[in-house]
Amino acid sequence: MFAQFENFQKLGKEQMDATLKTFGSVSKGAQAIAVEVADFSKKSFEDGTAALEKLVGAKTLDKAVEIQTDYIKSAYEGFVAQAGKIGELYANLAKEAFKPVEGLYTKAQAAATK
Repeated sequence: MFAQFENFQKLGKEQMDATLKTFGSVSKGAQAIAVEVADFSKKSFEDGTAALEKLVGAKTLDKAVEIQTDYIKSAYEGFVAQAGKIGELYANLAKEAFKPVEGLYTKAQAAATK
């Protein structure tokens, strides 16, 4: 009976450790995502402001259309690249958050088959 209590206590400690590691991974991943989004937002704002300044200084309608077209193209390409980065960060977040729990799951499966 005492051995069962020790096993139960050990399992509880392992679960708590895994939970804390998971929270740490989620926190670190969420922070990386927030930094990436903030950097992208800042760059987008700066690019938009620069495009607006160029647009105001345009002498002809053709030049204004060219400036606007270039800005829209670069904004779209930047957004697509950023979406890929964010998707990658979320995938890494999920992998890192699941690692501690995965170890417990395999231990529980091994114990159940004994």
